[in-house]
Amino acid sequence: MNSEFDLIILGGGPGGYNAAERAAHAGLKTLVIEKEDLGGVCLNRGCIPTKTLLASAKHFHIAKDSADFGVVAPNVSLDWSRAFKRKVKTVRALRSGVAAKLKKNKVTVIEGEARFIDRSTVEVNGERFSTAKILIATGSKPSIPPIPGADSPSVLTSREILDIDHVPESLVVIGGGVIGLEFASLFSTLGSRVTVVEMLPEIVPSLDSDVAALLRGRLEKDVAFKLGARVEKIDGTTVSYSDSEGPGTVGAEVILMSVGRRPVVEGMGLEDIGLDVSPKGVAVDEKMRTNLPGVWAAGDCTGKSLLAHSAYRMGEVAVADMLGKDDRMRYNAIPSVVYSLPEAAGVGITEAEAVKAGREVVIKKLPMQYSGRYLAEFGQEPGFGKVIIDAKTQALLGVHLVGGTCSEIIWGAAALIEAEFRVDDVRELIFPHPTVSEIIRETIWEF
Repeated sequence: MNSEFDLIILGGGPGGYNAAERAAHAGLKTLVIEKEDLGGVCLNRGCIPTKTLLASAKHFHIAKDSADFGVVAPNVSLDWSRAFKRKVKTVRALRSGVAAKLKKNKVTVIEGEARFIDRSTVEVNGERFSTAKILIATGSKPSIPPIPGADSPSVLTSREILDIDHVPESLVVIGGGVIGLEFASLFSTLGSRVTVVEMLPEIVPSLDSDVAALLRGRLEKDVAFKLGARVEKIDGTTVSYSDSEGPGTVGAEVILMSVGRRPVVEGMGLEDIGLDVSPKGVAVDEKMRTNLPGVWAAGDCTGKSLLAHSAYRMGEVAVADMLGKDDRMRYNAIPSVVYSLPEAAGVGITEAEAVKAGREVVIKKLPMQYSGRYLAEFGQEPGFGKVIIDAKTQALLGVHLVGGTCSEIIWGAAALIEAEFRVDDVRELIFPHPTVSEIIRETIWEF
């Protein structure tokens, strides 16, 4: 194999494989080094497998509660083994798709762990490869806090729980963030007795507070929440915690440790080549450049925005800079989604962020039932749309949604914020009818 490349990418996840495709399409001879599976955490152990299983849970939920729609389906049951096989099949199909796209663009892929020899040379499987440009896209991994007993066999991370061979009778989720809530929603829908233990006073702190409160209220039908609770220790299958009411315990068959993720930056010799790196990630500027000429970083390893779609964009910005194109990474309009049942999504600033920044804003909120499509498909299922507008300029600053199909709508709100649309601009748009997306139009007309 020729050992010289125009670009070497460390990591075959969203940031890496997407950047490789863009670079190779532009004519750069590109090498991707991935130590596990192409697609990274998102495709293999995160986004895709969880959403596939959540789809099974959604079908199960709809089948059980279909009588109001005139569909009577008695004795509904879930076959976990079939749902699990479908998950595996979906992941394999998408992984093959990534490999095919890279092959089509003549990207070389090597499986193994890379280590820097110097700024322009990496070694993998005993072989050395040189390049003028390097992109670090090594992703992230679950954080494991120093809680006594965290190494108990009953404690799983988001990686291991995706391989569980049955629906557990009971589950304790340590951490009420996005990942924890999705698994809580999944298993509670399928019949598990679920308790979420969260250190903060509310779940998913990145969400707008109104959205978080409604989402929690909806999930409380099947999930118990211990908020403002600090986990003290884990003894086998029992979690000991303390909150405002004093010490408490909760036991379960399985304990999910879901307290966030941290960048993968160790074991590659990054410090040895003088890279500005810390446990928080690889330091980058708005063009994804590191402090070393010819070295860029993208995705979770930067610690900037631990989302697959952020990684896609970061990789594209890095490649654009390599090619001499003027582009930069912007973080003001990155949409986020909680794929729970129901879904929640948001983009732009939250109400709390606006208050903290001292911004003068106007806020409007409408029930999702203002959308005819939502009422037809979800009935009185709680949900709303919330829009935040700059009081002086009338610019759209934030859009926050909770209710079915939010994940498929929020990109449009992101585009509006990115393009700096104002109230009158949005009013002139034509939204398809009937769609749930019309909740944005309806709310805008409240200003």
